[in-house]
Amino acid sequence: MKKKLLLLIPLVVFFVLAGFFVVGLGLNPREVPSPLIGKPAPTFALPDLNEPEKTVTSKDFLGQVWLFNVWASWCVSCRAEHPLLVAYAKTNEVAIVGLNYKDKPADGKAWLRQYGDPYTVSVIDADGRVGIDYGVYGVPETFLIDKQGIIRYKQIGPITEEAMRKTIIPMIKELKQQ
Repeated sequence: MKKKLLLLIPLVVFFVLAGFFVVGLGLNPREVPSPLIGKPAPTFALPDLNEPEKTVTSKDFLGQVWLFNVWASWCVSCRAEHPLLVAYAKTNEVAIVGLNYKDKPADGKAWLRQYGDPYTVSVIDADGRVGIDYGVYGVPETFLIDKQGIIRYKQIGPITEEAMRKTIIPMIKELKQQ
């Protein structure tokens, strides 16, 4: 009886692991919950991409709702979302702050000249430290931050028209009324 029970243990372990595997395959990697949602956005003080002698801080945006978009000139997916950001920037609904992530400043500036600059300001994160503080593990990523400096939403990967229309813009409108 004990031998039969001992033989069943590996089989049970196999089925449990297989169950976790099947559930994991059904998850959407873009819906990974961020532990920062509902918490204060990490602070930063970084040089302005266009005026490196000027320092921009996250505290500069307290009292307003803003988008924090992590991008780079070498990022193919950033190019996919960029026209949406350029179009949305024309509405002047919120400040869009760019975090030029692990990029050469000259490349970032050239990229913005070529594709348009939707950013109220873009800051240089050459070593990726601020990206690490925000839990960035790939570009692009976008954070919606409220008037108190609390992260309310994180978009992993490029912003789509659907995400902008159904999630981001309604959240912005709601947060601006608070």
